[in-house]
Amino acid sequence: MIENTLRIEKLKQLLSDQDMALAECHIAVNRQIRKWLIWLISEKHSSNKTIDAYLADLQVFFSFLTDHLGDYANIEVLEKLSLQDFRSFLAMRKSTGLSARSMARNLSALRSFFRYLEKNGILSNSDIKNIRSPKIGHSIPKPLSPDMSKKLIDQVKNVPRGKPSEDDDWVDARDMAILILLYGCGLRISEALNLNGKDLYAIKSGVMSIIGKGNKSRLVPILPVAVDSIKYYQSICPYVSDATDPLFYGVRGKRVGARAIQKKTEKLRYLLGLPESVTPHALRHSFATHLLTAGGDLRTIQELLGHASLSSTQIYTEVNAEYLKNIHEKAHPRNR
Repeated sequence: MIENTLRIEKLKQLLSDQDMALAECHIAVNRQIRKWLIWLISEKHSSNKTIDAYLADLQVFFSFLTDHLGDYANIEVLEKLSLQDFRSFLAMRKSTGLSARSMARNLSALRSFFRYLEKNGILSNSDIKNIRSPKIGHSIPKPLSPDMSKKLIDQVKNVPRGKPSEDDDWVDARDMAILILLYGCGLRISEALNLNGKDLYAIKSGVMSIIGKGNKSRLVPILPVAVDSIKYYQSICPYVSDATDPLFYGVRGKRVGARAIQKKTEKLRYLLGLPESVTPHALRHSFATHLLTAGGDLRTIQELLGHASLSSTQIYTEVNAEYLKNIHEKAHPRNR
């Protein structure tokens, strides 16, 4: 609640200049865009990335409308937009080489904005509800094997370094602790990096509450090896983590960014000769796949991952089938 309030105040501050147009549209529409952004934070608990992406999508849409209609769009124009208008926008986006997934997100942003306008009695446009989303190709997550997951983490300390420094040991300990959290607990990288000093008590107790997408909370068991790795990192880290301080620091004393962990994973990938599909998020995929292979049920895995829908978790049944097939082909005597 406090975090959302701070985000809303920050957004209001950014939008305080009345002359700053968020998009190429009538001032009344810009006013509604502002209110919609605040609603996304306060009511929908949307992430900063979603807010940024949706705003960028609307800016492109209204820029298109200016060219398409020959003038800035007002409320009345938005209410009268036809199915053909929305299709023309998507056709324009497709002509620029935009992927089907990105086009689907464009449409999601528009639908969200128009739903907000209808909910608040500003306008009603039925055609935006009838346009179909672009078909998105079905992709399956690519997990690592249990042995390779362990090897990836164990090799953190062996990644070639640039200029040796006294910081190397604690940075390696930090990166190892983070990767263990991703693989051992199924955390998203953002969830691991957002941990603060106040979370240490729960971590040491073996179960902690994680705030995931949509500001939703879930309980996650913490493996002893993860607890030990965090304790070791803390014992040699030059920075202290008080309640509101980050648990995982960067070398300059601020919260470590995701890019630092991604770069370390890239170096590990090169060191071990692994494909580009091996990313920090692949460790989360590996967590889910290995639990399912070991007999874990989908509902439990759904809760551990923080998926809002079981359909998001069900994709791992496809991964699991392919994974078991590969093991069978490699291990069965008749396939040798």
